[in-house]
Amino acid sequence: MSASAARFRIGYLIKVPHQSFLDTAAKDPALEVVRMTLDDGVEAALKVLETCQGYYVRASRDELPKPMHVHDELLARLPNLLMAASQGAGYDTIEPAACTRAGVLLVNQAGGNAEAVAEHAVGMMLSLLKRFGECHAAMREGRAQRREEFMGRNLYGKTVGIVGIGNVGTRTAAILNAAFHCRVLAYDPYVDAATVADRGAEKIDDLATMLGQCDIVSLHCPLTPESRAMMAANAFAAMKPGSVLVTTARGSIHDEMALVAALKSGHIAAAGLDVWEQEPPPGDHPLLSMPNVICTQHTAGVTHESRSMITRIAAEAFSDFAAGRFPPRIINPEVKARVAERYLAALGRPIA
Repeated sequence: MSASAARFRIGYLIKVPHQSFLDTAAKDPALEVVRMTLDDGVEAALKVLETCQGYYVRASRDELPKPMHVHDELLARLPNLLMAASQGAGYDTIEPAACTRAGVLLVNQAGGNAEAVAEHAVGMMLSLLKRFGECHAAMREGRAQRREEFMGRNLYGKTVGIVGIGNVGTRTAAILNAAFHCRVLAYDPYVDAATVADRGAEKIDDLATMLGQCDIVSLHCPLTPESRAMMAANAFAAMKPGSVLVTTARGSIHDEMALVAALKSGHIAAAGLDVWEQEPPPGDHPLLSMPNVICTQHTAGVTHESRSMITRIAAEAFSDFAAGRFPPRIINPEVKARVAERYLAALGRPIA
């Protein structure tokens, strides 16, 4: 088979998030999808990956063996690799700078699970304000309580601060505005005030200033060097007394032990946590036993609808690339010229 007729080979480890990826890819005769396993160890899987031009990468860092995370060491072994695609909106398992150094295009599936995650975030807000978890635990344990001991608060009309107003943050703002007439503030240094306004929020330039005004703070930013430990003891101290924290973003953005302290002191009334430093967290993690904390296991985006959509988007991105078109949702656009050179050399046809 000539280089121009060769199929674009994509490797993934063990399973894909939804059958939609395989079904969509199967419709494109230009794609060849290869399943890697760990049956014979990581090294055997890497030998298969070395033959691939595309890598469909698990996005959860604790579900992917460290040697298969996309970093300089791995990329040095993958001279054929032209494109890496995260299996979600996040790309914790992939180093964008390493991809750029290696001339590898990196894409994610941002927006594909925005509805699911936004609904989860708002659901946590309602559950925490109405104290569902506390009331359920007391009833299940047979502790007699007066109803007033679980008196909650309405979400309607509250001030909600959103950290990161991308796809999920924008959809969260829309729900809060339309259904609950909230005042929505946003801290996002990468989005200008006019765009923030178009997305349904008021831009606040200083994080601490925003935190002090909010009844609820909801995190929707990616994990980057700038956002790592952004919500630490000083940030929790800046939050309005009695406020609520919700995060469906990424573990390591909030300092878990600092949050424990803020909750124990009563300065923060409650927290809803979908993401963790270690996933799943150990069973004896103190946040799991706190009555004013609702915990989920990074399941905000895990719905049938969102998984179907993000996997279809990923397969379509590989199809675009194999057909000589740059796909949407590129994380490192500065690498496009280098990728175009490598693409032409490897496949014998241009990409535009």
